[in-house]
Amino acid sequence: MLEELIVHNYALIDQLNIRFFAGLNVLTGETGAGKSILIGALGLILGLKADTETIRSGADEMVISGVVRVADNPDALNWLEAHGLKVEDSSIIIRRLVKKSGRGSVFVQSSPFTLSDLRELAGFLFDMHGQHEHQSLLNLENHRKLLDRYGGCEDLAGVFYSLYTRLLKLREKYSGLIAKEQERSRMIDLLEFSIKEIQDAKLKIGEDEEIEKELKILSNYEKLSHCLEEVYNGTAESRGGALTFLRKARASMSEVLRIDPGQKELSNQLDSAFYEIEDFVESIGHYRSSIDYNPARLESLEERLALIRKLKKKYGNTIGEVLKHSAHCHEELKRIENWEEDKKNCEAEITFVEKELRQKAETLSGMRHKAAEKLQIRIEEELIHLGMPKVRFKVHTQDKENESGKPVYTPYGKDKVEFMISPNLGEPFKRLAQIASGGEISRIMLAIKSILVESDHINALIFDEVDVGIGGEVALSVGERLKTLSALKQILCITHLATIAVRADNHIKVEKVNKQNRTVTLAERITGRKRQEEIARMLSGDKRGETSLMHADELLKKYGT
Repeated sequence: MLEELIVHNYALIDQLNIRFFAGLNVLTGETGAGKSILIGALGLILGLKADTETIRSGADEMVISGVVRVADNPDALNWLEAHGLKVEDSSIIIRRLVKKSGRGSVFVQSSPFTLSDLRELAGFLFDMHGQHEHQSLLNLENHRKLLDRYGGCEDLAGVFYSLYTRLLKLREKYSGLIAKEQERSRMIDLLEFSIKEIQDAKLKIGEDEEIEKELKILSNYEKLSHCLEEVYNGTAESRGGALTFLRKARASMSEVLRIDPGQKELSNQLDSAFYEIEDFVESIGHYRSSIDYNPARLESLEERLALIRKLKKKYGNTIGEVLKHSAHCHEELKRIENWEEDKKNCEAEITFVEKELRQKAETLSGMRHKAAEKLQIRIEEELIHLGMPKVRFKVHTQDKENESGKPVYTPYGKDKVEFMISPNLGEPFKRLAQIASGGEISRIMLAIKSILVESDHINALIFDEVDVGIGGEVALSVGERLKTLSALKQILCITHLATIAVRADNHIKVEKVNKQNRTVTLAERITGRKRQEEIARMLSGDKRGETSLMHADELLKKYGT
């Protein structure tokens, strides 16, 4: 529900703030006063295309803002939640800014959005009738939705949608299985080869590092042997090495102790060095003896390391990754070997879902045909009261078929639903968009909304041309229908008829005035004497004539709130 509209620098509007209420809101005023300007401004926050020519002369930009109550609109609340927006005080603020340069911005709750986002959100909030750019009745998908709501088909349509999407996924899975059938044998051979190649290698974690260490030793055998020989000769006592001199030094140190017993610590240090070198010589001797050059061993290690590197290059950066790849190949091979079973299961499930889909489609189609017969009769009855007695209305439902004549299913069934009219006796039925005028579209939607009012989630209806070409008893009937509808929906209506205006819960008068040598459009809520004068003006053009005022007073007492 629209609670407030704030307009800056739009057409003849300098700055305007209008509050709207639940029930029937009417906008009246002299021709050219700017009523349609207000509807145009409202259209901008509904996502209509902006024209920079409508920016007020002398201004660089125009800004249109709307405060919209969404607390009782589940579709809008779901959209807002999906887009990460929080609702404060049951309402949201929509703001549209358009610059002279043509650039513009859209904000919902201070968050920027695209124009297409705004149109999507506005589709849950408002229905504007009278301007073809924003008429849900011209959208064929809405015909199906309206029929389903009237006929109580929405739950079954939801079940069908779930089956339809499930079938699409199953067919996609089946196509994938069939596509893999051609590669199945090749993949089995490839996987089996990989598994055998890795298993035959009998890899062990870390063995490549041990092989590289041993290869380094064998590849440098001569240099290593030479260095070990020099180390051994330089330290072993039998070769006149360091131990020989250390033994002599120990003997001399014994003489030092006899002379100076206080140097025991130095003697101990020398003994420690002797024994340390003695142990070292024994160890280096054992290591020197263990080194044995074996060309066959060297060749074997090189071959093993080459094999490991080859496997790592093909299957992973480490031996661990190669072994993981082997395990993965086992799993993939098992899955591929179960392909035939998967294919049969998928085929069986597709057959089952297709059967369910056909059954649900037939049931849904039957419900729609019955609902269509009742709906078109009721709408024709409503149209008679709304001044369109010669119009015939038809809810056209037919199966969608392909070139072979087989039924084609959409996400919501097999039916193509379209509202059609014959505006005059003897004329064939045609699509609404082809022959219906703005006023006719508005009255047709008024008839539909009157019938479907309780099942339609959109809470605000905007009628711009609903009273075009009507008067007398028809005008009274249109006013009555609007008033009845406004008990459940917020109605915003531009009207030139006093018999409609008197029924308003909120009467807004629009007028042009001169302000500081410029023409501006103003709007104010009128009550009491001002409202009586406006009704009198609408009746006879004379807002102060005694007869007109008396007639206005009678209408307000009879139909007013």
